[in-house]
Amino acid sequence: MNKNTSYPPDYSSVPQDNLILEHYGINELNFESVKNYRSKFLESKPDHPWNGLEMKEFLYKIGAWGKVRNTNKEGLTLAGLLMFSEERVITEVLPQYFLEYRESLEEVEYENWSERFTSQDGTWSGNVFDFYFKTSADLNRNINEDAKRSGLLYEVLINTLVHADYEGEGGIVIEKEKNLFRFSNPGLFRISVEQALEGNISNLRNPNLFKMFLLLGLCKRTGSGLKEIDTTWKEYGELNITQLAESERSILTLYVKLCPFDKDTQMEEEKSVMENFGDFEDSVNSADNSCNNEINSVNKDLDLYNNEENSYNNGDNSMNKEFYSDNIEVNSMNNNDNSYNKEKGYQVEFSNSDNKEMESIGNGVVNREINYSEKDEQDIDISVPSAENVEKELWEISELARRKKRLSPSVMEEIILRLCARKTLMLRELADLLERTPDGLRNNYLAKLLDKGQIRLKYPDQINHPRQAYIFVGKEQS
Repeated sequence: MNKNTSYPPDYSSVPQDNLILEHYGINELNFESVKNYRSKFLESKPDHPWNGLEMKEFLYKIGAWGKVRNTNKEGLTLAGLLMFSEERVITEVLPQYFLEYRESLEEVEYENWSERFTSQDGTWSGNVFDFYFKTSADLNRNINEDAKRSGLLYEVLINTLVHADYEGEGGIVIEKEKNLFRFSNPGLFRISVEQALEGNISNLRNPNLFKMFLLLGLCKRTGSGLKEIDTTWKEYGELNITQLAESERSILTLYVKLCPFDKDTQMEEEKSVMENFGDFEDSVNSADNSCNNEINSVNKDLDLYNNEENSYNNGDNSMNKEFYSDNIEVNSMNNNDNSYNKEKGYQVEFSNSDNKEMESIGNGVVNREINYSEKDEQDIDISVPSAENVEKELWEISELARRKKRLSPSVMEEIILRLCARKTLMLRELADLLERTPDGLRNNYLAKLLDKGQIRLKYPDQINHPRQAYIFVGKEQS
């Protein structure tokens, strides 16, 4: 934050938005925003005595202007800057400040929003006041005329704006999709989610911003806002709150009930995904840290797999160490005289094949070339699927997520687990496969799976490693 700020004497307990910016004056404001606010204030309270005040005194009354009592210093408060200034000026004080609204009501290509604007696009002021009215108009469009539903959306939007930590990363992001509304802001709740849902407790991070909305009659301070939203929204769908401790973000999602046909179709698809994942999970041996699939295991007639680290073949007439070990039921003979199995190895002798080793030793490196007869080549099958086949399988696993813009969190998590079990994947690879935003995946799903211990980071000690990726672990760790 810009250092040219002043705190009242008991600054340790002062809310964030009460900071006085002594070098930021009236000229830093967007006068059209202030004019629109006063017009709405007059409409809401036509007989209020503040309507006759000069601008600076009016701003002082609503909490947008501040004075340091023991000095002659005064200036905009942080709340006043956020509410009425312009994006370029706001980011001088709060470099992480960012507001975004995006809308996708149809099945569109990845990140091709049908409507989107941000505080940085230069077509409007970029302040909180104008963002509220621009966003509320878009939230209410195309959702049928329902005053109660609209009121709930407006209240959640205000909650998002007044509870946000504007010094935090990621900015405020409001999303509208066909079957949900998502409100995401930097900053965790200042009380537990349980307390917030119980009501009667109010702990605002930005009380002056809240006061400015309150004066326009856009909200009320009873401490029961979230409880009332949760109770009332049950008529329309489901409310979900996610607190991401690692990234310090709060996400409130309002899911909209599906029509009967859509709901039956989605339930059938989700049931199919869960059943497929159950079959897949049965083949995972997490205790041995091994996954039996086409790439990593060969389960054939011998029910035996010898890899280069865990087996070696030793004998009088042939030696296969470190690099190659094959067991063929017809063409190999293991007996007490000519073969023996050590703790982690097996003797293999080819009686009907011509094994010729061409060894060259140089700089401590052994190069071997083993030639098998035509019959041996027919019997031995340890082929590894090509990268193209793996990519094809990943594409098929993620097909449901690309087709359906809304999936229940549990189904999306299962799809992510299947993808990561098939291949270690970077965030961008997952985003491309699932056609979701990287931030959305990280905040809504990957962070939870990491907390549950179902996936892990490839570079846990280097969170921002350029090749950071996610590795499948297994069932939820207790």
